[in-house]
Amino acid sequence: MDRNGMSLKEFAIAQTKASGILPCIKLHKKDDYIAYAQAMYDGGARVVEVTMTTPGVLEAVEAISSHFGDKLLVAAGTVLDPTSAREVIMHGGSIIVNPCVVDDVIDLANRYNIPVYSGAFSATEVFTAMRKGAAMVKIFPGALGGPKYMTNLKMVFPEVNLIPSGGITPENAAEFIKCGACAVSGARTFMDFDKIEKEGLSSITRQVEKFVKIIAEAKKNVPIIP
Repeated sequence: MDRNGMSLKEFAIAQTKASGILPCIKLHKKDDYIAYAQAMYDGGARVVEVTMTTPGVLEAVEAISSHFGDKLLVAAGTVLDPTSAREVIMHGGSIIVNPCVVDDVIDLANRYNIPVYSGAFSATEVFTAMRKGAAMVKIFPGALGGPKYMTNLKMVFPEVNLIPSGGITPENAAEFIKCGACAVSGARTFMDFDKIEKEGLSSITRQVEKFVKIIAEAKKNVPIIP
């Protein structure tokens, strides 16, 4: 997808919705981050997240951003303070992701015109994230509320872009989409380390591709939310 004059916020939302996924790279030691990102890109991802708990995260953000440019936007996840948010932005991060509403992080990102995918769970938290200017709202933990919880939120906030994360599987992803989510997210959702050890990074590509197909099919028959 070409930006065609879109702002970064508009482009990030469009890319996330187009693939329907926000896969997360979450590692316990430094590795070839570009290889992981490439595996996700090959499967159809157009936005990837790297958590701030991953060793060398800023190096990873910068490497992926420099390598892919607009072809694959890189988000930094679990950003909990404005200092970290600024470091992410300075290293080429295109999106800031929080596990919950963090006011000063959203404020700083807005100052730099960087989109925020704010974590939230309750209706009050979702509304707070929207009012603060979050581009999308990451419902965490998604499995706790379940697919129909997305419908409940969309009924009162029809304009919100919901991304459930945590406990999303190939078996329930379509239902989350049909109930009002525009994309799904997660780390273990897309990265099975046992499979990676046995089959290599191609297992990530196959898993990402599976989700992209499931979600694209689900979006063909999304019911109107009352």
